Amino acid sequence: MDRTLDIGPLRSLVAVADCGGFQRAAEHLHLSQGGVSQHVRRLEAATGRPLVERHGRGSRFTGDGERLLASARRLLALHDQALREVTGTRLDLTVGSTEHAAARLLPTLSSALEQAVPDAGLRYRIDRGSRLREGLASGQVDLALLLNAGDHPGAVLVGELHLTWYAAPGWRRPAAPDAVRVVAFDGPCELRKRALETLADHGIAATVGSEATQLAGVQAAAEAGLGVALMALEEAPPGLVAVDSLPSPAPLGLYVCPRDGLDDAVVRAAVDTVTTVLAQPGPRLALAR
Repeated sequence: MDRTLDIGPLRSLVAVADCGGFQRAAEHLHLSQGGVSQHVRRLEAATGRPLVERHGRGSRFTGDGERLLASARRLLALHDQALREVTGTRLDLTVGSTEHAAARLLPTLSSALEQAVPDAGLRYRIDRGSRLREGLASGQVDLALLLNAGDHPGAVLVGELHLTWYAAPGWRRPAAPDAVRVVAFDGPCELRKRALETLADHGIAATVGSEATQLAGVQAAAEAGLGVALMALEEAPPGLVAVDSLPSPAPLGLYVCPRDGLDDAVVRAAVDTVTTVLAQPGPRLALAR
């Protein structure tokens, strides 16, 4: 057989799938959009099959394209592993976490990963769940701790994060029909969704009175008395106390989510570590009514 599938074009094909299009793939690979398109055409010439077709204003993979994409991921993983073994190149791993999981889990997880992959260079990214999902899809994040992520390919449920309402000392639940003012992350956010669903399920009127993009902003708004916040923290943040006058929300599942092709040993080390940490009891909390 005189046909050849070169690594460069295969990497472009995978990037088109993971980044959601030719332009984003080009930015990720530091190539021109024309260069990525040329790579895909070279693969189509080598296989004699159309791999990507126009769909509305964008594009989508054909059936042959999906089959080659699956093989390309395996080939690239083997190629990169072989290159590291021969050249001694260090494996770099980027581990992502939401703010709620970071403080409790990352110190122990970092130690476990250093033992599981001692030659790896570890980097950490604390971000919103939606952005970490994008990072996994594009290959910029190798492993992430995400809430309610059972739909992610390869996700492993490692435990639950129990949720607690927090507010400033002296906060009181308003009498009906006044709505409970909720402090929340801007959407999409699993905590925001669970807070509003919990109140609605118990017939309690609620409104999002304050929004923030980071945990510090949520805590600051709640401390200022702007509302009550639902958080997955094991102890009350400074200036806040736990609230027991609102219905208890169901916990959120915590998942270890790997990018496609990540070494199973790395995934297993993360799963075992996080499962053990979550099984440990947390401290008691002060309550506000």
